[in-house]
Amino acid sequence: MSQEPKSNEASSSALASTHFIRNIIEADLAAARHATRRWSGRPGPAAQQLAGPPDPAQIRTRFPPEPNGYLHFGHAKSICLNFGLAQDYGGRCHLRFDDTNPEKEEQEYVDSIVDSVRWLGFSWTEPASAESSDGECNLYFASNYFDWMVEFAEYLIASGHAYVDSHSAEEMRASRGTLTEAGTDSPFRERSVEESMDLFKRMQKGDFPDGAHVLRARIDMAAANINLRDPAIYRIRHASHHNTGDRWCVYPMYTYAHPIEDALENITHSICTLEFADQRPFYDWLLERLAEGGLLQRPLPQQIEFSRLNLTYIVLSKRKLIQLVEEKHVDGWDDPRLPTLVGARRRGYPAEGFRLFSERIGASRSESLIEYTQLEDTMREVLNESAERRVAVLDPLRLIIDNYPLDQREEAFAPNHPLKPELGKRAMPFGRELWIEREDFMVQPSKGYHRLYPGNMARLRYGYVVKCTGYDCDASGAVMAVHCDYLPDSKSGTSGADTYKVKGNLHWVAVAEAYLAEVRLYDRLFAVPSPGARREGDAEDLERDFRDDINPNSIRVIKAWLEPALKHARAEERFQFERHGYFVADRVDSQPGAPVFNRTVTLKDSWSAKPGRQR
Repeated sequence: MSQEPKSNEASSSALASTHFIRNIIEADLAAARHATRRWSGRPGPAAQQLAGPPDPAQIRTRFPPEPNGYLHFGHAKSICLNFGLAQDYGGRCHLRFDDTNPEKEEQEYVDSIVDSVRWLGFSWTEPASAESSDGECNLYFASNYFDWMVEFAEYLIASGHAYVDSHSAEEMRASRGTLTEAGTDSPFRERSVEESMDLFKRMQKGDFPDGAHVLRARIDMAAANINLRDPAIYRIRHASHHNTGDRWCVYPMYTYAHPIEDALENITHSICTLEFADQRPFYDWLLERLAEGGLLQRPLPQQIEFSRLNLTYIVLSKRKLIQLVEEKHVDGWDDPRLPTLVGARRRGYPAEGFRLFSERIGASRSESLIEYTQLEDTMREVLNESAERRVAVLDPLRLIIDNYPLDQREEAFAPNHPLKPELGKRAMPFGRELWIEREDFMVQPSKGYHRLYPGNMARLRYGYVVKCTGYDCDASGAVMAVHCDYLPDSKSGTSGADTYKVKGNLHWVAVAEAYLAEVRLYDRLFAVPSPGARREGDAEDLERDFRDDINPNSIRVIKAWLEPALKHARAEERFQFERHGYFVADRVDSQPGAPVFNRTVTLKDSWSAKPGRQR
């Protein structure tokens, strides 16, 4: 993500959407609020930063995932917002792993997150510039700051802003009070600085078991905001860490670590979702205390909250996603039906679609539920421009052209992309026997049906006009083959093609050269807009399980006949299968010369028109 800083005027005119976060950033840039900040290319306290050159970026954002799971659609919105804002305003965005809980974090998740952010089209590495021969790599781990976090915690103890509490977790919860009742002071709140410092240093050495003590900030147990009632900032954990190994026996709480990470990295705008709004007073309190002690430089980062992504027909709760995977309702974290980024990539959703979708929905402070069709429509828009066209017959019926020479072979020519003539045409082999869609023939046609039926004519797309002369049935009466005659002077692209005016237009592939492939037709994982939500008519005391709303028809695996060019499709190569939708060669199961195709999305929204489906 390399770019030149833009002026406010230039950046504003180039932006497709405006929202309150952009307004805040533009006001800060206009006031040069962050012009005095310095950046040495590495995080560190103010004393280290002041030696560095002026920071031309002016703003710094960050995407701070916890490496304890796979990213989902909601994370895509946050990634696009944070990296996108930095890009639009000539700033920098950091990828930082908030790895403060060693019991739930794994390198597998780190690798997956790195891969997903790159796939979305963003980078945390800046190349060397005219001003500097060294590039700037903004990939960080909270665990690399543990020395500073301990130092800052000891400062808080020494300055009377923190103390070691020896209550159990249950006793601490009981003393916190409620939203309407103040909490009560712990008897350990008046521990001397010397005793708390000694206990905290012994906690670091591993002298105590898990849960024996915690370090708490000393703020106000009667505060209206329950998050200011002496929150815990350090706990004992005898656990190996994926990055630091067994070096530490104490680990910081997320709410303590996060603002420190932001400050050490000179983050200017710390953008997070609304559930962190109640934590902002502690975020500000902690940074102010550390700045007062000269441990951090001003201006301090500012936390800004926006509403998280809420989409119909999916769940984004980490707990629910884990249930779906562990209970095998889906085939793993990269199942194309799951709203994870690895699942979306495998389904064929283009990264450009997520970026465009995030730009269009913008950011607000108001919670809203977005129709899943909006996401699908964005993906269609991107795929319509980028995906080359191919032909596939998903429900095959044999078509025999009786008057076509038995051994004759020729080619029909189809455009690779009707909107991009520069991509040229491809040859499709044509012969006496073809596969057509079963729905393209009816023995007794309904009103308005213009495709094949006895006595009717239709055009074979890119080929000839044919007239239906009959059909064959099996013992049960099912149609097994359709017979036609072709009109030799009617081939598309020839002078005689315009002589024949027919309404029906059929897709086909030649039986002799067609490629038989596995095709997976994916649909929505849930059959209702709000899985697990109470429905009209439900009993008042009914508790619904979101798993009861799983769509039993969310996947259908078929064998389909494809035009031969598709046999050489590369993994993750996307196409529009004419009439059927957009498909991708599966990135896991496809082999050279034997791709497997996943349906990404249909050509148009057909979900709401299906019987029994709720909007």
